[in-house]
Amino acid sequence: MRDYRYYQSAFAGIPKPFAFVDLDLLEQNAEQIGLQSNGKPIRIASKSIRSVGILKHLLQLDDCFSGLMCFSAPEAIHLCAAGFDDLLLGYPVWEKSWLIALGEQIQQGRSLTLMIDSVSHVEHLEQIAREQGVIFPVCLDIDMSSDILGLHFGVWRSPLRSLEQAVALASRVASSKHLKLDGIMGYEAQIAGVGDRYPRQFFKNSLIRLLKQQSVKEVAHRRAELVKAIGELGISLRFVNGGGTGSLHHTGREDAVTELTAGSGFFSPGLFDYYQDFHFQPAAGFALEIIRKPAEHIYTCAGGGYIASGSAGADRLPKPYLPTGVRLMPNEGAGEVQTPIQYRGMETLQLGDPVFFRHAKAGELCERFSRLYCVSGGKVVEEMTTYRGDGQCFL
Repeated sequence: MRDYRYYQSAFAGIPKPFAFVDLDLLEQNAEQIGLQSNGKPIRIASKSIRSVGILKHLLQLDDCFSGLMCFSAPEAIHLCAAGFDDLLLGYPVWEKSWLIALGEQIQQGRSLTLMIDSVSHVEHLEQIAREQGVIFPVCLDIDMSSDILGLHFGVWRSPLRSLEQAVALASRVASSKHLKLDGIMGYEAQIAGVGDRYPRQFFKNSLIRLLKQQSVKEVAHRRAELVKAIGELGISLRFVNGGGTGSLHHTGREDAVTELTAGSGFFSPGLFDYYQDFHFQPAAGFALEIIRKPAEHIYTCAGGGYIASGSAGADRLPKPYLPTGVRLMPNEGAGEVQTPIQYRGMETLQLGDPVFFRHAKAGELCERFSRLYCVSGGKVVEEMTTYRGDGQCFL
């Protein structure tokens, strides 16, 4: 684990606030992610990274990292322009102008696969593909939520909840002259995206672990049955995608799955501190400048109100990281233009000194900053732009 003085020295002279990536810890996390994949290729979820430079760095680390899962059509176009290929759109696209732009990329030889989950998606894509004279590769997004004792354990994502629904839509795609069924995806968010090691929440953690155990078995069975049924239709899939960082160690063992997706684990944001089954290194964060000292042991930083998306709660706040022992003030949290923190540790903090924080969710850090200062071996070795630094704002 890094200490305060390591980063204070490495980033000396850099104006605050700024965001950073510790390349040494990033590579340690990448190695751990590779080990959890059970030898299967890992598609990188770009929404968790949002930096062309970091994406290229990760893809060059190991052959196990192959392809990207994008979150929007404009992002996919941007990544194509940056030289990336084998892009899976993780969410459906409806806007006609963007679908036409994606079709043009396909006509130029790019490997792009669009996400669908309904007949409406199929008919809409067919019409545009017919007009454009292109064949759209598509992927079925299968709902992997679990219903356990009347509890909906998962997220509201795809309407494809039964084997019969999924097979019917696969058959519809197979009959189309303008679409090709390229793969299927099932994201088990209730396993990959739900922490089960929150402090002072023993009973809730225990319940979530129990639900996860049941859901892991159910998801594996449902996915295997679907792949078998699609194979019986005579359809050959290029890929069967599953997982997320929080479920790699389970999903990688499924025979039906041919590739996994991971994203957040590379940076390991604050929310990843609340998982029992694995631990990654905090490889990304941001620094705020101390500009006031309103009372003993209280320091006020400029900015910092970088609240993560999702159901509102304390775990969506940025986490004070270094110096060790620094914490937010419960009545103020992280503010729009200033963030007070309390610190009673051994470091002597002065006006102008940095306080280091970690964002709760991985990718949203890069929506706040135009560049990432990349540190390795105790010094800044490179600066990489984020999507925002590239002049982009996708969602």
